[in-house]
Amino acid sequence: MVSGLEIRMSRILRKGKMLCIPMDHGISSGPIEGLENPASIISRCETHGLTSVIINKGIIKSLPRPTRVGILAHFSASTSLSMSPNRKMLTGSAEEALRLGADGVSLHINVGGKEEPEMLEQLGRISEQCHNLNVPLLAMMYPRGENIKNPHDPEIVGHVARIGAELGADIVKTLYTGDVDSFAKVVKSIPVPVVIAGGPKAKTDADILQMTEDAMKAGAKGVTYGRNIFAHKSPEKMVGALAAIIFGKESAKEAEKRLGKK
Repeated sequence: MVSGLEIRMSRILRKGKMLCIPMDHGISSGPIEGLENPASIISRCETHGLTSVIINKGIIKSLPRPTRVGILAHFSASTSLSMSPNRKMLTGSAEEALRLGADGVSLHINVGGKEEPEMLEQLGRISEQCHNLNVPLLAMMYPRGENIKNPHDPEIVGHVARIGAELGADIVKTLYTGDVDSFAKVVKSIPVPVVIAGGPKAKTDADILQMTEDAMKAGAKGVTYGRNIFAHKSPEKMVGALAAIIFGKESAKEAEKRLGKK
């Protein structure tokens, strides 16, 4: 018998894999390049291999029509204008996500700074709500704060990602460590699907495609890329190229041809 959790997970993943555009940046950074109209980005990309999006509650309510992809309601917030930009505050509940029509919940947790305890408590609280209602929970687990010297250190990434799984997340999003072998060790230590963040806009398309290929080789279940998709000159083509790697098992070089490059 299929469960509510499985049904909702199938809406944000495809065949157990994820190609997601997080577009929660409007609270932290405002309407940055590419996110002036989130609904337009979704419309352009949803038929090119995208599985889901991460958006804030107000954007969900403003969508002109239901999406063809899964929606994770993002319930963490802080702003770049704040004295404590790393201090993410809780902005919703699992019940609210269901009222909004979302398929899951997303939280952002920074580990390694003075704000860490409060965010860990939030993750535990929302995890309980999600489990009670069979709502998938994605935890963005970032090494970020005063005690983090190298956020891509494999041991630190492994520890931070494991915290997300230990506190009940169904999917853990974290940073790629930079090489297949070290990230494979991270993935093996996490009992739930692991997906990678894209970080700042990559210098070249080849860089982001190669990182995707390498992460998938290491055992990742997909990617959640923001600026590297919505700030791309052809977001739908980038999604198509990423989908070719994630679902079609193409190499980065093969996928790059889908961007109109040789």
